[in-house]
Parts: sequence; structure tokens; C-alpha cells
Amino acid sequence: MKKIMLLGLFALCSLATAFAATPPEAVLKAFKQKFPDAQDVDWSKEKNGEWEAEFELPGNSKEMSATFSADGKWLETETEIEFSELPAPVRSALQGKKVKEVARIEKADGTTVYEAEVKRKDLLFDASGKVVN
Repeated sequence: MKKIMLLGLFALCSLATAFAATPPEAVLKAFKQKFPDAQDVDWSKEKNGEWEAEFELPGNSKEMSATFSADGKWLETETEIEFSELPAPVRSALQGKKVKEVARIEKADGTTVYEAEVKRKDLLFDASGKVVN
């Protein structure tokens, strides 16, 4: 009996999670306008109420994600890049560190920052190599 109850509870939680990953219409519309060719889109709701889409674009093998507010305002796009694609000052700031992944983050205010995962921690840099987080 306990097994049946646990299975039922698990199924209910899984179903709730599936429904929770469907963003509001305003978010879907804004995403479609900004990324009309996006493929393999996976949505998740962040703890702060923002929505994040992980997706691919045709002809681009890089991992991408975009974040939107609950009312559909685009906040930022993160694109995986190679270490060699970082601005020289950022590469210099990371010299000697074991970097796992790097990304370029374009923000709605027009700024671009660069993210580097070092020792399981994400560090953010501006183009001059200054830490901004």
C-alpha cells in the first residue's frame, strides 16, 4: 500500500512540475519574436519568477538561453563561447585559473558581460576584465 501511495505522490509531483514549466502567453510571444527560428526549447521557471528558455538556433552549435520577466520583457541572452572568444582583458584576468565553461551574456540595457565557471562558481566580468558580480 505504501508503494502505491508513494508512486501516486511521485506521479502527482511530476505532473505539477510539467504544468509549472509552461510560461505565460506574454513570455512565449516575446520569445517567438526575439528568436523565431529557435529549436528544442526547454522552459524553466526561476525562483524569482523569471522564465528561462534553453534552446538552439539552426546553424549554431552553441548552447543558448534567454531569460524573460513574467510579463514577457526580455532580460538577457546567454551564449556559450570558447575561451579564445573572450576579450583579451578577460582572458588575462582568468590566467592561471581552471575555467570549466565561459559564456557571453547580452543584457536588455545593452551591456555585455562574460561569465566564467571557476571552482564551481560563476564569475562575471565586463569587457575590460573587471569582476562585476
